Amino acid sequence: MSDTDREPRPEPGTDSVGRRRFLGFVLAAATLMAAAELAAAPTARAGIPFPEITELVDLNDVMTLAALPTSGLITVEVGTDGTVSFALPRAEVGQGITTSTAMLIAEELDVPLERVRVTLADARPELLFNQLTGASNTTVSTFTPVRVAAAVARGRLLLAAADELGTAVADLTLKAGVVTGPAGESIGIGALSEKAASVRTQQVAVDLTPRERFTVIGTPRTRVDALAAVTGRKRFTLDLSVPDARPTMVCRPPTINGTVGSVANLAEVRGMPGITDVATVSTGVAVRAETFGQCIDAVRALRVSWKPGSAEGKSDASVLEELAAAEIPLGPPPLTPSVEARFTFAFRSNSALEPNCAIADVRQGRAEVWSSLKAPIVAQEAIAARLGLPLDAVTVHVTEGGGSFGRKLFFDAALEAVEISRKIGKPVKLLRHRADDSRQGRTHPMATSRVRIAYLGDTVLSYKQRHTSVATDLGHELGEIFTALAARLPVGDIGFSETFFQLSQSMPYDFGVDSRLLSETKGFNTGSMRNVYSPDATCARELLVDRLAEKTGRDPFRFRHDFLRDERSRAVLDKVAEVGRWGRSLPAGMAQGIAFHSEYHATSAVLVEIDCRPETVGRPVRDGVTGPRVTKAVLAVDVGLAVNPRGLEAQMMGCVMDGIALTLTSSLHLRDGYFLEASWDNYFYTRQWNTPPELDIGIMPTTTGEPGGAGELGVAASMAAVACAYGRATGTMPTSFPINHGTLSFEPKPTVPPVPASPTDGLDHVR
Repeated sequence: MSDTDREPRPEPGTDSVGRRRFLGFVLAAATLMAAAELAAAPTARAGIPFPEITELVDLNDVMTLAALPTSGLITVEVGTDGTVSFALPRAEVGQGITTSTAMLIAEELDVPLERVRVTLADARPELLFNQLTGASNTTVSTFTPVRVAAAVARGRLLLAAADELGTAVADLTLKAGVVTGPAGESIGIGALSEKAASVRTQQVAVDLTPRERFTVIGTPRTRVDALAAVTGRKRFTLDLSVPDARPTMVCRPPTINGTVGSVANLAEVRGMPGITDVATVSTGVAVRAETFGQCIDAVRALRVSWKPGSAEGKSDASVLEELAAAEIPLGPPPLTPSVEARFTFAFRSNSALEPNCAIADVRQGRAEVWSSLKAPIVAQEAIAARLGLPLDAVTVHVTEGGGSFGRKLFFDAALEAVEISRKIGKPVKLLRHRADDSRQGRTHPMATSRVRIAYLGDTVLSYKQRHTSVATDLGHELGEIFTALAARLPVGDIGFSETFFQLSQSMPYDFGVDSRLLSETKGFNTGSMRNVYSPDATCARELLVDRLAEKTGRDPFRFRHDFLRDERSRAVLDKVAEVGRWGRSLPAGMAQGIAFHSEYHATSAVLVEIDCRPETVGRPVRDGVTGPRVTKAVLAVDVGLAVNPRGLEAQMMGCVMDGIALTLTSSLHLRDGYFLEASWDNYFYTRQWNTPPELDIGIMPTTTGEPGGAGELGVAASMAAVACAYGRATGTMPTSFPINHGTLSFEPKPTVPPVPASPTDGLDHVR
C-alpha cells in the first residue's frame, strides 16, 4: 500500500485525532523505536431496556481503562537486521498472544510475520496496571497501542527512505519489509533503522490501516512458536540454565496449609545421595539436590511432625453447611408462576499442564526470579516486601508458561522459591509436585447458586440469582485496579469480589427485572480459575431456562432465540442450531443440549449431543468413573474481530473440553482438611474417552470490527450445554456438579509421605 492510499497526515505535534488517526511518539534511541500515546477512555455502550451494568462497563473495559495511561511506555523497535522487536507486557501461557501480537505489528508495519520477534517483558513497575494478564483482555487492551506504535515506525521508515532515495514519501511503497521507489529502487527497513531513529522524543500523528485493507489481521495463522513447541525446543521456566540453580522441592503437610512442628531425621536426609541442603520453611521442609528424583526420595524420607492447617476438620459437607448459612435470601415467592432451583458446584483443581515452578537467586542486597507470572508487578512488590529490599533490587523475569487457566495470576511458587533461596543462601530451581498442585495448590472454590425466574404467560417478569461461594482470592492486581478506579465504576462502594462478580456477569435475555448477588464465606487456597464465576452462574441460569421453556411448552432453542436481546446473540445461537441440526431424532437415552453465554463484548453458543444409555455409562474405563459421553459439540463464537481465527479456534476447543470436565468428571473431594486427589490419574479432567468424536468450531464474521474478550468465552456455554443435554437425556435436571462427584472411583493416596513414589522402569536415570 502506498502512503497516498492513506488519509492525509497532520503535521507532527498537532492534536487532531480522527476516526483512524492517533498520536504516537518517536523515541530518542540509536535505532528506530516507536510508541503509542493514548488518553481517551472507552466509550460507554448504548443503553437498552433495563440496562445491564456490563452494557455500560464490564471487567474487560475496566482493565483496558486502567492500562491506557501507560500505553505509551510500550515500544516497537526496528533492528538493523530488519527484524521488529516487541517486549509484550503480558504472559504467554499457551493462549497464543505472542502470535496475535506479532500479527498486529506485521499488519501495520508491513513486514513478514516471521520477522517480528515478540518476547515477554520483565516486571515493569512503571506500567502500573498495564502488565496484568487476565479476563481475556490482552488483545482488547493492546490492539490499538501496538498498532499505533507500529504505524509510527512505518511513517519514520518512509520518511528516512524518501530522504535516502531522493523522492517524495507519496511515491514510496512499503511491502514485506522493503521500501520501493517510483523507479523500482528499493531499500530494506533494516538499512533504514538508524537513519529513521531520532535524537529526541517527538510526537507524531499516524493513520491506522482501515479494516477493509487488512491482509494479516483476521487471517488464520499458525502460531509463531508452533515448531519450537512440537520439537521440544520451547523453553519454559525449568528449561532455563541459571548458574548453580539446583532442583528443589518441598515436603508439604498432610492437611491444607499445615505447618512444621519438628523434623526427626534432618541429619539423615542431608546425608542422602545428591542432597545439598535441607531447611524448614513456612510451607514445609525444603530439599535441594542434584536431580528432582533425589528431591522426591528426600521428601519421602523426611519424618515430620505437623501442626494443623487452615482447613482442619473441614469436608465437602461442612463447607456446604457454611454456604447454606451465608446464602442471601431470594425474598418471598412471587405471586405469579415461577421456576426455582439450587445448584451445587464442587471444588475443582486449578492445575495447569506445567506444575507451578520458579527459579530464585537471592543474594545479599538483591534478588532475581524467573517464573511464568500473569501479575509480575505485584509479584515483584511482594518479593521485595518479603525480603525487605527496595523494589529496584528485585528483578522478575516473566517466562513462557505451559498453561495457566488463571493459576498464574498467583505467584506462590516464586515467593516460596525466594524464601528457600534466602534461607539456604543458594539459587534454587523449585518444582511443585503434581500432588502438591492438587492438595496444596489453588482451587476453584465450592459454590452454590440459587435461581428463581418468575413469569406470566409469554412474559418473563424477573430473574433472581444468589451465588454463594467460598471466597475467591483476588489478592493480585485486580483488587488494586478496582480501588484505583472505584469512582468511575457503576457498582457503588462494594467489595472486590462483588465488583468482580457484577462486572463479569451479564444477562443476555430480556427477563425483566434482573438481580444477581454474590455472597462469600471464608476460604483457603482459592484462585481465579478460568472464567471465574461464569461457568457455575451460567450453568445454573441455562438449566432454569430449559425448565422454564418446558413449563411454558416451548422449544429450548426457540425460547432462547425469542428472549435474546440482540441480533448478534441470536446469530450465534442460530448457527449452532443449524450446524448441529437441533431437534434431530436421537435414540432414547441420548439428547441434545443448547446454551448461550456472553461476556466482554463477545458472544458464544454451544450445542452438544450426549449419550446417557446404560451401555455407554457403564462401559469399562481403567481407574475412572466413565459416565455419559458427549458425542458431538458445535460451538459458534463472535468476538467482534478475530485477530487470528486459527488461534481462536484452538482456544474454543479447549473451552469445550473444560466445559465437559466441569459438568461430568472434574472435582476435588475435601475430607478431614485435605483433598483426596493427588495427581491427574485421579483428578478426572476430560479424557480421550470423553472427547466428542464430532467437534465443530464456527468463527462468525466480523461484526463490531473491534476484538472482544475470547480466552475464556466458550467455557460457560459449553458447561451449560452439557448439563442441559444431560437433563434432557435422563429426564432429570442435574443440580450437583460434576455429576460423578458422589462416586469415589479411586483409592486415595497417602498424605504421608506427601508425594507418591516415582514410577520405575528398572533403569538408572540418575546422572
